[in-house]
Amino acid sequence: MKTHSSTYWINYFLENATINRIDWTLEPLINSKEKDNILKSLKAWQLAETGDGKHLMHVSKKYAQKVNDPEYPEAVNLFIKEEQKHGANLGKYLDLIGVKRLEKNWDDSLFRQVRYFNSSMELWTITVLTVESAAQIFYQALKDATNCQLLKQICTDILIDEAAHIQFQKERLYIICSQKNAFSRWLACLAYACFFTGTSLVIWLAHRKLFKAGHLNFSKYHFKMKNKLRKVASQKVLFETDTEAQLQTSPLF
Repeated sequence: MKTHSSTYWINYFLENATINRIDWTLEPLINSKEKDNILKSLKAWQLAETGDGKHLMHVSKKYAQKVNDPEYPEAVNLFIKEEQKHGANLGKYLDLIGVKRLEKNWDDSLFRQVRYFNSSMELWTITVLTVESAAQIFYQALKDATNCQLLKQICTDILIDEAAHIQFQKERLYIICSQKNAFSRWLACLAYACFFTGTSLVIWLAHRKLFKAGHLNFSKYHFKMKNKLRKVASQKVLFETDTEAQLQTSPLF
């Protein structure tokens, strides 16, 4: 797999931060049926996007020292800021339509508690990859479930960002796995698949009403998540050699 340096990602995130894709002068028109279908999940994801990232920063700094990549924590910091931008934009939208933001939610609270026991960069990376993969499906479904042009623009902005986020994390997972022997890498792939699949099921159960409003039944959702797992954490991806990567001609994003 072709990977990029932390310097590359720092420059990417800095440049992306200067791009404004949302026209906030648009009126936030949303009808009662759309609100019923999407608001519960929208409020939950808005809350999830507002984490301070302190624990992830702590883990990334320890990892960076271990692998001698001093710029990696800054790349992670800019990644976190981009996620916080998503939370801020979704929160601003909720404010505009007069809906109170969530202060806590059971699944978000559970994740925030569990993460404090996670001191592994590898586990952080597969966790973020799983959530970001589901986020791509979630925000596309949200975009398809509304006729509000402002909300559609917010979703489009997030989807563009998420594509790069997945590449950023996918490359890091490959770098981490490249340090393992073949058997350990094979075991890791099995563990990733189990975690990815289990988490995707939890996300479906929590947000199935919105997914269905966005024209996704469980079969379609499951197929999309399986395809994303194949692209980001399958044996084919993580066992890829440098020679095979050089033969590929597809663009980065």
